[in-house]
Amino acid sequence: GLCGACTVVIDGEAMRSCQTPVSYAAGKSVLTIEGLGAKALHAVQKAWIEADAPQCGYCQSGQIMAAVALLTKNLNPSDADIDDEMTNICRCGTYPRMRAAVHRAAELARI
Repeated sequence: GLCGACTVVIDGEAMRSCQTPVSYAAGKSVLTIEGLGAKALHAVQKAWIEADAPQCGYCQSGQIMAAVALLTKNLNPSDADIDDEMTNICRCGTYPRMRAAVHRAAELARI
């Protein structure tokens, strides 16, 4: 559960699905990476593409979902906010590009 690659958003909160009992999600809103851009790309997905955030891609679905949850609560996050809220592990170390993508997604969401 440390990597966060399986992150989903349950009632607005980023949660590791590998450690969350399915009973916890009963009756709650569950958003997965598959549902995020079902109709059109989400602001976070657009920003991830613009910033060329992924490298190997392993952690990216979880990183994107953690960013969605963060921006649901805070549309103007600082780098410290991003570091505090997005605790997923990226073995390639693309944290600077992901931070830039979160800031860009916040801009896109405000437009």
